[in-house]
Amino acid sequence: MVIRALRHLWAPGWWARRAFRKADLAAIAAAVAASETRHRGEIRVAIEGPLPLASLRRGEDSRARAARLFHALGVDQTGEANGILIYIQLVDRRVEILADRGINALVPADTWTALCREMETSFAGGHYRAGVLAAIGRIGELLATHFPTCQNNPNELPNWPTVL
Repeated sequence: MVIRALRHLWAPGWWARRAFRKADLAAIAAAVAASETRHRGEIRVAIEGPLPLASLRRGEDSRARAARLFHALGVDQTGEANGILIYIQLVDRRVEILADRGINALVPADTWTALCREMETSFAGGHYRAGVLAAIGRIGELLATHFPTCQNNPNELPNWPTVL
């Protein structure tokens, strides 16, 4: 626990910006926007370097931090409860995917876990953009299956990734 806290305290805040440059963020936003034309779901991406001191004090792991951001970023406020958060924790080298109750009831938990591990494997090879884009593609397929698009398909959440 102490070693993890020290890693976060010593990690520079610009770390997330180094792994995901502006062109990468633009590609992710474009992929989210393109995906959301094929379904009624909402995909949100949050990328974080070191955890804030308050999260470290609470002893939050990546899953708990993702849950906190799920609410803070409004992913739980979609009209059909079909929002999905892809949370990337760079210092801990963890990825969490949280789905709101509407889509979570239709997709087994091990599907989300497998997607997370695939992204972590891609990141370990230095392929950050490719890992996220592949996950967005797979999530888009799942959402299109369970929440196909209709004429009234509002964009309820920003497509641009949040870098914390």
